[in-house]
Amino acid sequence: MEKKVIIAGFGGQGVMLAGELLAEAGKEDNKYVTFLPSYGPEMRGGTANCDVIISDEPIASPIISYPEAAVILNLPSLDKFEPAMKKDGLLVLNKSLIPREVKRNDLRVVEVDAQTIAKELGNEKIVNMILLGVYITIEKPVSLDSVKNAMKLFLKGNKEKFIPVNEKALEKGAEIAEEFLGRK
Repeated sequence: MEKKVIIAGFGGQGVMLAGELLAEAGKEDNKYVTFLPSYGPEMRGGTANCDVIISDEPIASPIISYPEAAVILNLPSLDKFEPAMKKDGLLVLNKSLIPREVKRNDLRVVEVDAQTIAKELGNEKIVNMILLGVYITIEKPVSLDSVKNAMKLFLKGNKEKFIPVNEKALEKGAEIAEEFLGRK
């Protein structure tokens, strides 16, 4: 098993946190992992993305040229990564910030009104976790419990109080993915 995903959005949307949690969860599940961050010219508000690979075998390169999956939080990231996606790849989209339809018809697309769901859950900054929950439930690179355990390493001190809402967001994403899989 080898799962490759690109997570992309604006700086400040939690792109790197989502990637770090996924990679840490892979380590917890005794997998080989790589995490390769990439930032645009400015951090907050600029573009940010990361490549995460989780595998049962050693990983030759941390770079993903043709993604088989992408978690996309904004329109510039969709514009950048949609053309490079592998046929039958998975796109998990934050439909709240992506006003256009996906141009390719050879991809599996899950559109999530993540901003609205995040508001309903009480924190607008958990969009990344909702979408991560969707991805994990469909592609199964790691377990949701492993991601929840990884949160304890990354959300410490003042941030520890955000663990419960982030866990709810992951679970909501899992529910959305289950609905998507049920329709297929």
